[in-house]
Amino acid sequence: MDLRAETATGLVAKLATGALTAEALMQATLERIAAENPKVNAIVGLRPADALMDEARRADAVAPAARGPLHGLPIAVKDLVMVKGILSTMGSPAFADHVPDRDDLLAARLRAAGAILIGKTNTPEFGLGSHSFNPVYGATVNPYDPARAAGGSSGGAAAALATGMLALADGSDMMGSLRNPAAWCNVYGFRPTWGVVPSEPVGDLFLHPLSTDGPMARSPEDIALLLGVLARPHPLQPAPRVLPPFDLRASVEGRRIGWLGDWGGAYGVEDGILSLCEDALATFTSLGVTVEPVAPPFEAAKIWQSWLTLRHFAVAARLGVLYDTNPDALKPEAIWEVEAGRALSGTDIQAASAIRSDWHRAAAALFDRYDALVLPSAQVWPFPAVWRYPEIVAGRAMDTYHRWMEVVVPVSLLGLPALAMPAGFGAEGVGKGLPMGMQIFGPRGADTGILQLGQTYHGATDWPGRVPPG
Repeated sequence: MDLRAETATGLVAKLATGALTAEALMQATLERIAAENPKVNAIVGLRPADALMDEARRADAVAPAARGPLHGLPIAVKDLVMVKGILSTMGSPAFADHVPDRDDLLAARLRAAGAILIGKTNTPEFGLGSHSFNPVYGATVNPYDPARAAGGSSGGAAAALATGMLALADGSDMMGSLRNPAAWCNVYGFRPTWGVVPSEPVGDLFLHPLSTDGPMARSPEDIALLLGVLARPHPLQPAPRVLPPFDLRASVEGRRIGWLGDWGGAYGVEDGILSLCEDALATFTSLGVTVEPVAPPFEAAKIWQSWLTLRHFAVAARLGVLYDTNPDALKPEAIWEVEAGRALSGTDIQAASAIRSDWHRAAAALFDRYDALVLPSAQVWPFPAVWRYPEIVAGRAMDTYHRWMEVVVPVSLLGLPALAMPAGFGAEGVGKGLPMGMQIFGPRGADTGILQLGQTYHGATDWPGRVPPG
C-alpha cells in the first residue's frame, strides 16, 4: 500500500466499508515509519508494534454501528498534548519520563472518534520557536532537504504528513506553528477561528486567546475531516462556537482576495518568496476569483508591539511555575519570555490590547471589501537545521528569536481563521527546490469559506502530490 498516495478521507471510507482493515493499515503504517522516520525524526514516543497491532485487530472487531469517523486510522499526537499511556515530554528534559494517566481534551476526542493513537510528533521545547528541535529527541528535518529545518512548532506533524507516515495530524498555532511547517513541508495546516477548537479547560480561560489547536493534512478536504472531530463546543469553555458543517463543495467564482505581500516593505522577505506566492495566486484568478494588491491596512510596528507584550504575558502565565521551581529546565528563549512577561504592568497589557482592538477594527473594514486576504506563510526559505533561528533576514538583523516569523502575527493577534497552502517550490538561489507556502485568512467565523477556497485551489494544483526525493 502506497500510503503517500492515500488521503485520510479515502482511508476512513475504505475502513468503513471493509475494503481495508485496521490491521492492514497499521502494518503498512509501521512499515512506512520504519522506512521514513530515520530520515526526518518526525515521530517520537512510538508505542510498541505488538500493542499497536493488537489495538488494530480490536478495532476491526468493533461493530460498524459503533464506529466513529476516524475509526481505525493511526494518528500520532503533537508532543505538547498529554496522552494517556504515551510518553509526553513537551520536548523538555523536565518531562523526559512523563507518561500521563489521562488524556487531554484533544487526545480524548481523537480516541472517541476511533483513531488509534500510535505515538507523538516532535516539537520544539514547550512549543517555543518555529524550528522543531529539543534536548529530548533532537531535531526534525525537512523531507525535501534533510540538511534543513522542517519548521515548527508542528514540524514533526508536517514532516510525518509529507513522508506518508500519517494521513492526518494535529498541530497547534500561536505564532505560525501550523502555518510555517506546512509551508516548509508542502502540506496544509489550518489555524481555525479562536474558540472553534476548544483548548484544555484548565487554568485561566479568558486572558490568553492567542494559541489554538488545529488540523494538518495533505488536502483541505482532509483538514475538514479532522476539524469536524475537534471543533465541538465544550461546556467548560467560556466562548464555545458552533459552526455549520464544513462543506467544501461550493463554487468560489466571484470571490475577492486581497494580496498583502510584504506589508508594504515592513517585513523582510527572502528573494523568490513573494514572486512564488504571486504565481500561486494566479491560480485563483484562473478560477474566477478576483485578486488585487492591498496597501498595508495597519502599522506593522504597532501590531508587533502588541503581540510581543501579549505573548510575553501568555508564556509567563504558562511557564511561570516551572520557572520558579526548576529554571534550569527552561531554554534561554523561554526564560526571556517569562521574565519579560513578569515585568509587564497592567497598563502595558491594556495598551497592547487597545492596539489589538484598533487592528481588529481596521481588519473588519478590509473584510467588507474582500472575502479573504493572503500573506506568505514564512519570510525565509527552510534554513539549515543546525541553526537555532535566522539572525538576519533579507539584510535585516532579527532582534528576537522569533522576529523572523513576524508575517504570521496579524492573523494570530486577532484569532482569525487561516489556511497555510503550498505555493510551489523555489526556482533559484537559496530556495531552489525547497517548498514554500502562503496563508489565506478571513474574518472570525469564516472557516468554511477559507477551506472552500483552499480545496478549489488544491484541486487545480495538488502541490502535495510532488513527493519528497526518494
